[in-house]
Amino acid sequence: MDSIEEYVRRVKAGEVEYFQPIVEMYQRQIYVYCCRMLGCRQDAQDAVQDILFKAYTKLELYEPRASFSSWLYKIAYHHCLNLLRKRRIHQRVMQLFKPLDITESTEQKLDKQWFSAPLEYAMSKLSVDERNLLVLRIFEEKPFAEIAEILGKNTEAVKKKYLRLRQKTMKLIEEKKGAEQCEIQENLIKIKF
Repeated sequence: MDSIEEYVRRVKAGEVEYFQPIVEMYQRQIYVYCCRMLGCRQDAQDAVQDILFKAYTKLELYEPRASFSSWLYKIAYHHCLNLLRKRRIHQRVMQLFKPLDITESTEQKLDKQWFSAPLEYAMSKLSVDERNLLVLRIFEEKPFAEIAEILGKNTEAVKKKYLRLRQKTMKLIEEKKGAEQCEIQENLIKIKF
């Protein structure tokens, strides 16, 4: 049995053991997606568990007119969006009580290296919706039709938004590279004098 739709049909019919192959097919993909959206491996691991549990409990709502992959990524997107909102609120509260000197843990240092500095900078300047579109298209290599399905938008609108987003991202990357280049040149000048 190779068809994901067949596995879904069997799980809906009460044969819950057929959810395991679904998990095995999508667990890694969803993990990578969550890592890129959330920027933290631990949060991504937790999110994958929550997303797959949510997919299992809401499986009766799945309709085969959209691909199962699109349906699952839509759940993942909304879950990540909620986590990012909670994180932003938490960070605002923590800033009120933040000590002046904080040393980064090894995990935090590794998480920062997940992307190159210019790409990380660009990703941090994008909205959650923009970051989601970029992750789905570039890192997950989803076709525009499927991205449109996940986002609930028109395919042509997604293509246009992606083209604008690609230009914006490249500009941000160049901006970061330029700033780094200026810092390097300033440091060289200080060393010479």
